[in-house]
Amino acid sequence: MTYKKLSEQMHELGNPQRSDAFVKMFREAVREGKFDATYLPERFTMPKQFSRRGEEGNYQRDTKDMLFEVTPAFEKWFEQTNTELAAPSRRSGSPKPTAENIEAGLVDFKALAEETRRKMQASYQKGQALGQSRARTTKSKTTKSRK
Repeated sequence: MTYKKLSEQMHELGNPQRSDAFVKMFREAVREGKFDATYLPERFTMPKQFSRRGEEGNYQRDTKDMLFEVTPAFEKWFEQTNTELAAPSRRSGSPKPTAENIEAGLVDFKALAEETRRKMQASYQKGQALGQSRARTTKSKTTKSRK
């Protein structure tokens, strides 16, 4: 049986800037029982370069090293995880409703128009209700003052 350290496995990552996410996913997989691993007393420095907002320079973080058994289940998990982490992270949000996106068909114009209509109707009803409530309060004030 072959054993390998987590710190050694980090060198095989396709994108070393995602090493913190890899460690998190690795620990989660161990916790879920996908494969076995154990903590080691030593620590290692992750290859990711962190930077603080508003400050210059980078820093690196240390984490506890782990020892795991290299099995076909681990190899499969690592290959899948490595491709996930190497893929460029694209936000899964919807495209902005610009004229270009509407013309390209990326955004549904009819749905946007319906949403706009609902918002305008709600705003109109809110204004009408506000106006009516103010009219009632001024009527009651004028009738009380005439007595």
